[in-house]
Amino acid sequence: MTEVKRHVEIAGYGVCLPKQAVQFKNQTRYRVVEDEETQLDLAEVAIQRALENANLKIEDIDCLVSASAVGVQPIPCTAALIHERVAKGLAIPAMDINTTCTSFISALSTMSYLIEAGEYHRVLIVSSEVGSLGLNPKQKESFELFSDGAAAFIFQASSQDKGVIASLQHTWSEGAHDTEIRGGLTSYHPKKYSEKTKTDFMFDMKGKKILLLSAHKLPDMFQEFQEKTHLALTDVDYIIPHQASRALSLVMDKLGIAEDQYLNIVTDYGNMVSVSVPFGLAYSLDHGLVKEGDVVYLLGTAAGMTVNMLALKL
Repeated sequence: MTEVKRHVEIAGYGVCLPKQAVQFKNQTRYRVVEDEETQLDLAEVAIQRALENANLKIEDIDCLVSASAVGVQPIPCTAALIHERVAKGLAIPAMDINTTCTSFISALSTMSYLIEAGEYHRVLIVSSEVGSLGLNPKQKESFELFSDGAAAFIFQASSQDKGVIASLQHTWSEGAHDTEIRGGLTSYHPKKYSEKTKTDFMFDMKGKKILLLSAHKLPDMFQEFQEKTHLALTDVDYIIPHQASRALSLVMDKLGIAEDQYLNIVTDYGNMVSVSVPFGLAYSLDHGLVKEGDVVYLLGTAAGMTVNMLALKL
């Protein structure tokens, strides 16, 4: 039997979608209305729902992690700003963990080690995104792909056979400039912003290039991951991938994963950036696609190009 290496369990979870739904033909996207909903608003609601779901208070949390691709501001970290909303006056440590779209997987992998080591007993990981605010309307592919939202999970130490079986992360930086926002920080300072340069401050994606790189690198990495987990695909109850694009089925087929074995909600929710994976996990739990005792794979590609895979026994 496959051994759980890092004993953690889900204490509770919550999600939050913006009120506005936008249609692109048969595709539904959720997007904030500027000046009415913010990234911090979404994160706060998701956290409160997670705490209610777990029957816990914020005082019961040992560490707060923001696992988001785009922060609220350069300094301080987004976790500190979320802390101000939900834990002001408390000394709960707060930190950001960012691998863009796969930030939640990276955060769960990292924090599960600290929970296993006894550094923390209960950790709250929240991903929140308002990527729609940075889209370029002239790039139809990306403009019609992304959704906003937030998802929060509380993980705690477990005495049962639950938790992380194995995780794996690789980065191929030859894809670093295929998915990027160049402007806003030290590489392309805000003082350079003008009508002429404004697209450098918007999201820029070379979809075909990143898809080709993913298709080239993922199969070997997936094989390496399966060897690390000591699991065959038949041992895995469900796979929750990052909802990267409408090409999801092509990528999963290349990995030999059957259509009924993974979550595909791109049509209904789009690419929610770092929120995709935790939202997908919450969706799968809510809709009975996964249950306690199941083994699930969380996996996805991210800007960088970074790829994360994690096997979790619920």
